[in-house]
Amino acid sequence: MTVTARTASIDRRTTETQIQLTLDLDGDGSFSGSTGIGFFDHMLAAFSWHGRFNLQLSCSGDLHVDAHHTVEDVGICLGQAVDRAVGNKQGIQRFGWAYVPMDEALARAAVDVCGRGYLAYLAEFQEGWIGQFPVSLAREFFQALAGNGGLVVHLDLLRGDNDHHSVEALFKACARALAAAVARTDDAGSIPSTKGTL
Repeated sequence: MTVTARTASIDRRTTETQIQLTLDLDGDGSFSGSTGIGFFDHMLAAFSWHGRFNLQLSCSGDLHVDAHHTVEDVGICLGQAVDRAVGNKQGIQRFGWAYVPMDEALARAAVDVCGRGYLAYLAEFQEGWIGQFPVSLAREFFQALAGNGGLVVHLDLLRGDNDHHSVEALFKACARALAAAVARTDDAGSIPSTKGTL
C-alpha cells in the first residue's frame, strides 16, 4: 500500500500580514518559526507537539497595531493547510476528542473533519493578557482554524484559574482531538460518511 504524504504549504500576503506556513500532518511534532508574539509561539509549539504535526512558519505582522491580525491570519493559514493536507478525507477517522488537564485547568475538545467550518467555544478567563497575547484572541485563532479548515470544533474550558494554564490546555486539547480526527484508518479508500462524500 502506498502512503501518500499529507502536507500543504500556504503563502498569504496582505497589507496586514505576510505568512508562509508548511504543515505535515504525519510529523514528529516539530515547530519552527516565530510570529513575534512569544506566548502565541509557545502555543503553536504546543499545538504541533501534541498533534504530532510538523509546522514551519514565517510570519511578519503589523504588531505596531496589535496582535489581532497576526493571530487570526496564522489561524487562517493553518486551517487552509489542514484542509489541503487532509485532501478528499478518504481513510481518516473524521471524529476526534480529547481532555487535557494542566494543573487546575481542564479543557475539552471535539473535532469533526467534515468540510463545514463551525466553532463552539466556551471559556472564561481571569485576566486580559498573557504576556503580549490578549486572551480574547484565543477564540479568534480557533475561529479562523475551524472556518478555513472545514472543521467543526467544540472547545470548552471546564475549569481554570490561571490563564496561561487555561489557554494552553485549550490548544493542547484541540491539537490532540484534531490528530485523532485526521488519523488514518485501515480502510484507505473509505469516506467516513453515509453520504459517500465530505
